[in-house]
Amino acid sequence: MSRIAPVEVRDAGPEARAELDRQLAAHGRVTNMKRTLAHSATALHALMTWYPLRDRVVEFLGERATTLYAHAISARTDCLICSTFFRRILIDSGEDPDTLVLDEREQAVVDYGVQLARDANAVSDALYSRLEAFLTATQIVDLTAFGALMLATNVFNNALRVDLDEYLLPYRRPEAGATTATTATTAVRRVSGDGQI
Repeated sequence: MSRIAPVEVRDAGPEARAELDRQLAAHGRVTNMKRTLAHSATALHALMTWYPLRDRVVEFLGERATTLYAHAISARTDCLICSTFFRRILIDSGEDPDTLVLDEREQAVVDYGVQLARDANAVSDALYSRLEAFLTATQIVDLTAFGALMLATNVFNNALRVDLDEYLLPYRRPEAGATTATTATTAVRRVSGDGQI
């Protein structure tokens, strides 16, 4: 159960309400995370910068690789909301999130996301070189900043135990009710294919 009750859109302060209305218009719903963030318009605004960064990353990675990256980060942090959100995208596009086949480029991006979530201080030169082989410095900056915002949403949802949105329930991993750090690592190994974390 969520530690902080989500704000009803109609009860949000003016700045938060304006952002929630934008989110509703753009995405057709306002999630529990956004309504919880709406307790602070500043916090809501900060994490909603996720969207323009995601759009920048999609420009050079494409939709699938961007989703794989965000899914890998969210699975590694054991964020029920975010990992389920990206499972939904993968499932709805006809894929099985537990048996993904990745090309070399996607594998590098997934491995980078997993390592950011695990320990950003330990990003190896070898892993960084794999990214440099197909991304510019500007693209790596965008990718890393997007990953950092993904981590921020994961931390927010996990620390405040934000409830999973009802529309995501059918996409939840079967073992998600008893998720632990171990099962999150297992899920990422399945995503990354080669078992490298």
